[in-house]
Amino acid sequence: MKSSPQLLTRRRLRIIGALVVVGLVAFGVSRWSGHAAPAGPRPADAAAVPVTAAIATQRDVPEIVDAIGNVQSIDAVSVQPRVVGTIEKLEFSPGQDVKAGQELFLIDPRPYQAALDQAKAQLAHDEGVLSEAQMDLTRYQTLAQQKSIAGQKAQDQVYVVAQDKGSVELDQANVETAQLNLDYCHITAPISGRAGSLLVDVGNLVGPTGGSSGSGTSTSSTTSGAQTGADTLVIITQLKPIYASFNVSQDNLDAIKRNQAIAPLAVDAYSQAGKLLAKGKVTLINNQVNTSTGTVMLQATFANQDAALWPGEYVSVQLVVGMRRNVVTVPASAVMVGPNGDYVYVIGAGNKVKRVDVQEAARRGGISVISKGIAAGQKVVATGQYRLDDGTVVAVQQTPAANKTEQTAQDSPPAAADPPQ
Repeated sequence: MKSSPQLLTRRRLRIIGALVVVGLVAFGVSRWSGHAAPAGPRPADAAAVPVTAAIATQRDVPEIVDAIGNVQSIDAVSVQPRVVGTIEKLEFSPGQDVKAGQELFLIDPRPYQAALDQAKAQLAHDEGVLSEAQMDLTRYQTLAQQKSIAGQKAQDQVYVVAQDKGSVELDQANVETAQLNLDYCHITAPISGRAGSLLVDVGNLVGPTGGSSGSGTSTSSTTSGAQTGADTLVIITQLKPIYASFNVSQDNLDAIKRNQAIAPLAVDAYSQAGKLLAKGKVTLINNQVNTSTGTVMLQATFANQDAALWPGEYVSVQLVVGMRRNVVTVPASAVMVGPNGDYVYVIGAGNKVKRVDVQEAARRGGISVISKGIAAGQKVVATGQYRLDDGTVVAVQQTPAANKTEQTAQDSPPAAADPPQ
């Protein structure tokens, strides 16, 4: 059975329409794919490892020795009475700064004033006796020349005058002693410094040979070195200036002596939290090395105008022994430790890295001093080294200057994480 012409025409139209639809769909998919799909990275970009970089820089870096120092007062005095009596008045407050010569205590002066008056009266009496004896001597000598009296009488009067002169001199000494004891009733500060806690109260009986009722009878030593005993009234400790003693290895002794002879070495004192407390200078290098520890004791003096340092306090000390001149430095994070020693990754042409062995002479405050291996001006990888190998291409995210940690070892507080050099 043959198909009619109309049926064949419809079939042809359906086939043509289907082909047109398929073509349009294919064209649309192709156009959509071309616009929607993002451009893929080039193979070289896809392999780049992101890192940060820094420039090796040449500069001066201080050589610093870390130590633990103990702050000590240069002078500490136990104020004690020199006469016996009752404390009548207190002229200062505990914990107050006092000046040398400032009155602190008043011991009842009345007995000593009476003793002074008595000594003066005795002196006046004996001076009158001496004047009379001298007058008699003059008269006797005139009469002896006139042969009116025996010459022995005039000679005896000479001895009487000499005895009276001795009595007057003794009276003068007694007056001076009485005056001195009266002055000792006014107890003054022997040095300028900070007064400690009171060891007596107003009304206590004190004296150089007897204990005060406000304190015990034993004698002990304070952390500042002052001796406290039964007669101690208060301890005055000098705070300005003040010093700290610390020990350094004998290996540093030659450099310390050599540079100290040129100019006093700088010393910074830090709190245990890393806060800079004071800047000072080395004023003493002990005259012997401790044979049991192999260290030598140094003392540094600080002006301590703000009283930031306190006697007995422990501080972290940084001693500037010398200066490394024109050395190459990089961020400490750039130096890696391998089985064969330290190394860094140097960024070369095309951002390809090369592993270079280096020698690290010192590390402090986030900065490493490189004595061998690289030169100033070379770009090194600062972070991101763990995915790198020779020839790896890197994508530098940022390039901070190697000196961005511009606080040098002298400016930075002690870094516990830095390994000793």
